[in-house]
Amino acid sequence: MEKRRLALHWKILIGLGLGVVAGVILNTTWGPAAWSRLGVADAKAYLVGTDVDANSAAGVGAWLVKGLINLNKLIGDLFIRVLKFVGVPVVMFALIGAVAGLGDIRKIGRVGGKTVGLFLTTGFLSVVIGVVVSGLIKPGALVSEETRSRLVADRTGETAIGAATTTAHSLTPWKILTEIVPTNPFAALAGAEMLQVVFLSVMVGIALSMLPRDKSETAIRFFDGMFEAVLVIVRMVMVTAPVAVFCLVTPIVAGLGLDVLRALAAYCVTVVLGLAVVLFGLYPMVMLLFTRRGNKVGYRRFFKAMAPAQLLAFSSSSSSATLPVTLSCVRDRLGVSEEIGGFVCTLGTTVNMDGTALYQAVAATFLAQLYGIDLTMADQIALVLTATIIAIGTPGVPGGSIVLLVVVLETIRIPTEGIAIILAVDRLLDMARTVINVSGDGMGAAVVGASENQLLKEDEIGAEAS
Repeated sequence: MEKRRLALHWKILIGLGLGVVAGVILNTTWGPAAWSRLGVADAKAYLVGTDVDANSAAGVGAWLVKGLINLNKLIGDLFIRVLKFVGVPVVMFALIGAVAGLGDIRKIGRVGGKTVGLFLTTGFLSVVIGVVVSGLIKPGALVSEETRSRLVADRTGETAIGAATTTAHSLTPWKILTEIVPTNPFAALAGAEMLQVVFLSVMVGIALSMLPRDKSETAIRFFDGMFEAVLVIVRMVMVTAPVAVFCLVTPIVAGLGLDVLRALAAYCVTVVLGLAVVLFGLYPMVMLLFTRRGNKVGYRRFFKAMAPAQLLAFSSSSSSATLPVTLSCVRDRLGVSEEIGGFVCTLGTTVNMDGTALYQAVAATFLAQLYGIDLTMADQIALVLTATIIAIGTPGVPGGSIVLLVVVLETIRIPTEGIAIILAVDRLLDMARTVINVSGDGMGAAVVGASENQLLKEDEIGAEAS
């Protein structure tokens, strides 16, 4: 009898749990005193290879610890780099093939309209949920003055704010919409400008769909073949995912520590609660309402299918890097056709940012509460509309929402330097909101697929996909 192998998402979850445990242990037991016992006077200088004289007493033990730290960083960085490496090809090949495969230009317009309309609606509702939850809990009133002053004074935070503010002055919702159209498509591909890559891919796909089939068939088969080739690369890389997730999570937990998390617990709980309402309330409700009778997508089916993508999204904080896995889950585990799944999910990496939109709403209201700023009804309406629109332009990479959060804060006249207060936990919350963004892509694919009769019943999905 063949031994049943542990599913990939369980392996990833185990790696995630071990990473959290290791991070907590390191945070509580490893510090300057531990480095000093190894003969290292300045750990930061030692790790980057500077100030050799100050660390001349470092011995073999310090060398081994440094090697382990660098190995951990290498594995995590390589894993993310490979996923980013396939990010642009996956978007381009999948979207061109999906749009061209839809055939009739009227069908492309119909599917595209459903997708964008669905994502804008759930994005708007996510922002409203964020504002309501934050208004009920009022996390800004629960953070001590001492903690607030310490975090605002953090030099790293101030540097990040300065960079974000400088970038944000050149960003407006109108400019984001204008820059969807690339002036140089090759520069858009080289610079991984995802909105422009999506526009380019959709236009090429539409053009191929309008050509006679005998002229477009070769090109369509090429893009489909390249998409399958990229997915093979992803499957090979995913074998290392459990180890990579451990390496990615451990330094995050070790660096943040429990003190900062406790100081901002109310804010974190508010964001996570809002995200949970979207993930476990809004998305299942939408799927139950809009998937076909007799082929409903319920809790068990949806979360079982999307689990690998959700766990990878949490550890990588990048919906773009997770896209290949998302596409695989939607097609092979959820049962959405390749054309619909490819179109909706690739478009979703730039248009569907429900988790980011909710986060921006909670962050803005949290900072308003901290500074004692009363938001009028007009301010809240402006916040909802701006956060909904601005989330569309958020890059699907770690920390991509910080720059655009500045735009939201300036819209309702909240001091942008307050971002320093939330930077300490932004990475952790970035991981959580990326799960929502990726789950929203799967939800959208299920709903649009059902509306186009391109969603398999659960018992029709192959055993190897489950």
